[in-house]
Formats: sequence, C-alpha cells, structure tokens
Amino acid sequence: MPRSRRDKRVSLTKTTKKGLQIKQSLIEELRKCVDTYTNLFVFSVKNMRNNKLKDMRCAWKHSRFFFGKNKVMMLALGKGPADEYKDGLHKISKHLQGEVGLLFTNRTKAEVIEWFDQYTESDFARSGNKATMAVTLDAGPLPQFTHSMEPQLRQLGLPTTLKKGVVTLLSDYDVCKEGAPLTPEQARLLKLLGIEMATFKVTMNCLWNSETGEFEQLGATDDGKSKDVAAMDE
Repeated sequence: MPRSRRDKRVSLTKTTKKGLQIKQSLIEELRKCVDTYTNLFVFSVKNMRNNKLKDMRCAWKHSRFFFGKNKVMMLALGKGPADEYKDGLHKISKHLQGEVGLLFTNRTKAEVIEWFDQYTESDFARSGNKATMAVTLDAGPLPQFTHSMEPQLRQLGLPTTLKKGVVTLLSDYDVCKEGAPLTPEQARLLKLLGIEMATFKVTMNCLWNSETGEFEQLGATDDGKSKDVAAMDE
C-alpha cells in the first residue's frame, strides 16, 4: 500500500534552546549593575515567601535584586582572581551558596543594615518548619469553623463531629509541640487557626564596594565563624 502524503513524522523533541541566551543576558545585566552601583551585598533569606520578596523589591525600587541562579551569578562576577570581573568580586562568589541573593545599591552600608534589621514579616509556617510553641485544643465546640469545614478538619487529624450544626472536638488534641518539625497537616491546621509561626527575614552576609574594591564580611559566616576569624583564615 503506497504511503499517504499526509503521513508525515513530526518530532516533538525539537525545541528552541533559549537557556544559553537567557544566561548570557543575566551575566550582562549583572556586570552592568557592578558598573552602575556602589555597593554589592549578598543576602540570605529565612522563610522565603515570594510575595514578601516582591514587597521588598517595591520598597527598594532605587536598587536591584537578583535571586537564584547562583552558578550563573558566580560566572558573571568571577570564581577566582584570574577571571573576576573586577578586583575582589571573587570573594562575593564564594558566598553564593544556598538560598541567597544579590543586592546592588547606592545606599550606604549603615542605611542597608539598619533597614533590613528592622524589616521582618510574620507568616504561616510551612511543612518542615519547627513549631515555635506548643498548641493544644481543648475538647468542646469550635465556633471559629463553619459546619462545612468539619470533614476537612477530620481529614487533618482532628477528632471532630457535628453537634446541632456546630463543629465539636471530641477530646483534647495536641496540634503541635514546641521545637518539633511540622507535618503538612499540622501546618494546614495552624493556618486555619490563624496562628503564625514563621518570620520572613533578610540578612546581609557580606559587602563589596565598587569604588575601593574592598570586601567585608558582615556578622557570622556561612560555617558559623565570626567575621574576625574568617578574616584571619583569608
């Protein structure tokens, strides 16, 4: 039987490779910021929340934030003295590990540290976060929940039932214990109860100044050493 002209093989694996172009664009943008801004900070984030990071960007529109793609950022700044974009930048690259980002700004060191030391936002804890306190519910009515939520509460582990249309806890129930990692069910229960146990916090780890080329460790290093000890190691 002759082959139909409509019978054509279409490869589904053919895609445009944009990854290299995106990485090159990021490298160029980072180096442009190195040339534009006076100070470059490496910051770490505790209890990362995208909406909180977005609010922070809005408050610092005069500066530039880069978060993620640590390897690309290291490539842009330089991994060692031989390939660094400017003198001293390879020291910044050493700290691009884990959940960290870059802040380019013309604000002074004192202004940056003061603002971020005061900037904290409470939020609901997620699975894996450690409980900051013990939470126990006493047996009896739970009027904060509507009758339609009773099945959901049972699925989350609460021994509940409906009594005259009111969600009722049949026995005392320990939602979580202080210091223990939260399960997905516990995190969901705490959110339903309106109990916040997480704090979004940004900490400045180190600083590089474009005018002097000097690098400065701020606070403790990633391995727990003080900045004075870290300076002795270098």
